[in-house]
Amino acid sequence: MFRPLITVALAVLPAAALAAQATQQASPPPAETVHQETQAETGKPPHRIRSVTLTGNEKCPPSTSDEVVVCNHLDPNEQFRVPKELRRPPEVPAKNQSWVNRAQTVDEVGRTAGGLPDTCSAVGSGGQTGCAQMNARQWYLERQAIKRAQQEGASPQPQD
Repeated sequence: MFRPLITVALAVLPAAALAAQATQQASPPPAETVHQETQAETGKPPHRIRSVTLTGNEKCPPSTSDEVVVCNHLDPNEQFRVPKELRRPPEVPAKNQSWVNRAQTVDEVGRTAGGLPDTCSAVGSGGQTGCAQMNARQWYLERQAIKRAQQEGASPQPQD
């Protein structure tokens, strides 16, 4: 007895809901509720954060309600240079170096300990022949370090 009544009610219910929804869309909301809330008022994080690098007399662009603009000014002399943190490649730890570099280090240690020629060692035959070569290599590495430091802005004095 109740089944036909429930079936008719369930069939009519979606139509009534659609009619109510259509009337809500037709009427505009009251004027006092139509205002944009700024990002600070809502407490929500911004939808977009934009980083802008400025040079010379450029002005920072204004931010909007859903966007934060972060401005950074560059020195005109550094404008077209690679950033300092990217200029020198990072040092590779010993465990991540190639086997060629590891073998070269082991070879140098073995030659020095064994007193072989070109090792600048007082032990063994011909050990003294590598002293000039070692001094030249050390001088070259010091000059490279000085050039690198001058490029970064500091100027260390050469060690004699």
